[in-house]
Amino acid sequence: MSLEKIALAGGCFWGTERYFQLLKGVRETTVGYANGPTDHAPSYEEVKHGLGHAETVMITFDPGEITLEELLEQYYTIIDPFSVNRQGHDVGIQYRTGIYYLTDEQRDTVEKSMQRLEARLGRKTAIEVMKLACFYPAEEYHQDYLIKNPMGYCHLPASRFEEAKAYGRQ
Repeated sequence: MSLEKIALAGGCFWGTERYFQLLKGVRETTVGYANGPTDHAPSYEEVKHGLGHAETVMITFDPGEITLEELLEQYYTIIDPFSVNRQGHDVGIQYRTGIYYLTDEQRDTVEKSMQRLEARLGRKTAIEVMKLACFYPAEEYHQDYLIKNPMGYCHLPASRFEEAKAYGRQ
């Protein structure tokens, strides 16, 4: 089976990337800036000042080991689905939550998953769901940030990373 990609925005991309890196079946991650208004790669400085791009993780995964549905369920556990332009202590449009699909098949899967989530939660979420319009990889120092800086800032508690390591390995 061939690998697939999906782009997920879940607040600060450092922690979101690290969480997904630990899941069995995830082959590669790239942090970057997605679905903003520019037709060129923005800088971190532009994004952090409200340019309009979301801090996003492009995830390459093996659907034979972890399905898109499973990835989405894991994603829902690390975000506040009702928060607008904020996750944890991070505030701004760049920290919005978003699922940015690449294909029509993914769109169908995402829409069904979101319907199940909202039924479970009993109300509509603030998660942006749309086709990936653009994705620009972030500067190199942002890539694998928490691997390079294990004591670096993260909006996710360390226990979440232990859960990710254990997921799918029982």
